[in-house]
Amino acid sequence: MIVPLPWLRFGSATCAAIGVFSLIWAIATNRDGFVHRSWSSYIGHLDRALRNMFLPTRGTLIALLQLIGVGLCLASGLASRESAFFFGVPLCLVSPPLAIWYLRKQRLQAIEEKIESFLLTLANALKATPSIGSALSYTQPLLAAPLDQELELALKEMRVGSSLDQALLNLAARVRSPKLDAALASLLIGRQVGGNLTQILETTAATLREMSRLRGVVRSKTAEGKSQLFVLALFPAVLVFMFDWLKPNYFAPLMNNVAGALIGLMALSLWAASIVLARKVLMVDL
Repeated sequence: MIVPLPWLRFGSATCAAIGVFSLIWAIATNRDGFVHRSWSSYIGHLDRALRNMFLPTRGTLIALLQLIGVGLCLASGLASRESAFFFGVPLCLVSPPLAIWYLRKQRLQAIEEKIESFLLTLANALKATPSIGSALSYTQPLLAAPLDQELELALKEMRVGSSLDQALLNLAARVRSPKLDAALASLLIGRQVGGNLTQILETTAATLREMSRLRGVVRSKTAEGKSQLFVLALFPAVLVFMFDWLKPNYFAPLMNNVAGALIGLMALSLWAASIVLARKVLMVDL
């Protein structure tokens, strides 16, 4: 009995797919292997990032969706022979970490906008009670998200046995904001050295407010320079594209010999170096 050619191809493709899947499964389930350790490390990184932002999503779910997306892009590209599908592979790999980074940046900005009001509210609460823990308990419901979530977690740590200093240090380690670090440092130092803690917090809030105002001034003054840098960075690339579009192979004599390739590489290096140098000049920090 002769097996039809289409069925033979289908059977061969099925056996190959089963073999590849079995090999991948064997490598992935080996707990001592590099693949399993890298997978576990990546999931742990996602879980920590999501937990620090109080998001209920699990890192395993995001990693599995990434894996499925990469598989679908590769399968679609191989089946249709369209190279456009292969561009979805790096998109599936990069999009979730970039989205988490963007969400954390937005959360950090929202926290830093509420630090001055947090210090003033805490200072007012300390006028009614001498206990910093009680003042923090009175302050937490009055704060806006997401700072109230961070402070609520610090209060829960204090209730289960952590000291005030350790709970506030854990809060600073979770948020990783220089502005919040300065606020908590003034609170901890003022508590340890004594003195008028209410006045210290009010002074710290005024100082942070003035620093925010100065950062806004610097940002507005350097905005024009940043826009000029963006235009100047794109201008050489636009010129090269226009010359090559108006006259095809315009740069061919330059690229068909070693000396021309070296000149082009040197020009590209100087262009990149000028952009990096200009960014460093415009990066003014207080």
